[in-house]
Amino acid sequence: MANVYDVLKERGFVEQVSDEGNVRAMLAKAVTCYIGFDPTSSSFHAGSLLPVMALAHMQRHGHRVLAVVGGGTAMIGDPSGKTELRQLIAKEEIDANAEGLRLQLARFIDFSGGRALMIDNADWLRPLNYIEFLRDIGRHFSVNRMLAAESYRMRLETGLNFIEFNYMLLQAYDYLTLYRRHGCTLQMGGNDQWGNILAGADLIRRVEGAQAEALTFPLLTTATGAKMGKTEKGAVWLDPMRTSPYEYYQFWINTDDRNVERFLSLFTYLPMDEVRRLSARTGEDLREAKETLAFEATKLNHGESEATKAREASKALFSGEGDVSGAPVPTVGIARSRFEEGIPAFVLLAEAGLAKTRGEARRLIAQGGAYVESRRIEATDEMITLADLKDGAVLLRAGKKKYARVRAS
Repeated sequence: MANVYDVLKERGFVEQVSDEGNVRAMLAKAVTCYIGFDPTSSSFHAGSLLPVMALAHMQRHGHRVLAVVGGGTAMIGDPSGKTELRQLIAKEEIDANAEGLRLQLARFIDFSGGRALMIDNADWLRPLNYIEFLRDIGRHFSVNRMLAAESYRMRLETGLNFIEFNYMLLQAYDYLTLYRRHGCTLQMGGNDQWGNILAGADLIRRVEGAQAEALTFPLLTTATGAKMGKTEKGAVWLDPMRTSPYEYYQFWINTDDRNVERFLSLFTYLPMDEVRRLSARTGEDLREAKETLAFEATKLNHGESEATKAREASKALFSGEGDVSGAPVPTVGIARSRFEEGIPAFVLLAEAGLAKTRGEARRLIAQGGAYVESRRIEATDEMITLADLKDGAVLLRAGKKKYARVRAS
């Protein structure tokens, strides 16, 4: 089996590493690694998937993984990558969020038989004696070196409070504790955590005289510079109650062409030869790669059955044929009596929200971009009647991707 370090590097996971030669040699044998997750929400979003996938790759290559939910550190808030103080949240909310994250992590990682552990750093941080902590841990940290860290330097102008200043010490103490309790020798995380992770490795060296390593992932943005996992509607959540499997599928299938190869590498398990084959396509032929990305990513998070339903609904909408009942198309209600009389197509398009004005709806029809079910609307004054309804509703489309369902009420 290939060394997991080479796998992670080829797939684009590696941004910085403390000692590449040592990390590769270390990963030639089974090791224990960890990543910390911030329980400020009860669900991950798509932008959080990179570290989750990294842990999954580690496990698939025979390593034991620790998913550390920061129930203790979340009570302070990590200043890394932030220009303002994070809102502090109550212990009860943190604990409820941590439980939600545990359930989602279990979709990607096998926790049976001790192959992986979910751990909450609240177990050792909340009962911590502050005086003893300063004496035993704080003495190993140089304030000058801490202030030189990127996560602190960017906050000095806007203000860094004392609570946040302690965060590096607490995260380093996490690494030390996990080394002592579980033999953990590799911490991974986003590149904004580089200074904190190195501080932990250095603390292990100072206190235990042992070697521990650090590896960080790139901070992902899309080809347009937008934050990964965000859309115009907001975050794309892994929780199906917040983002349905169909909407999740749509997020991935609408990936910018420039991101397809990168996202296939990071967010699926497809062999890299297959990733490169799919990504080499251009124009409309690239849609197969996007469909594969959307299906594989949705399958990992929601299961194969939901991914299949989402794919079928998406294809039905795209082609104008097939069952679209599973697609959360915007729906409006219009009095049945109006369908009995007949509604001009341009009026219906405007009332369904597919055109801002009736004039815009007329132009859409004239340009051949308006459809009722799979049939193109040929005339602006074409009447939509009860005969056009299926199961009490009619599906309208503007262009290739904009849909609305009008239900007779």
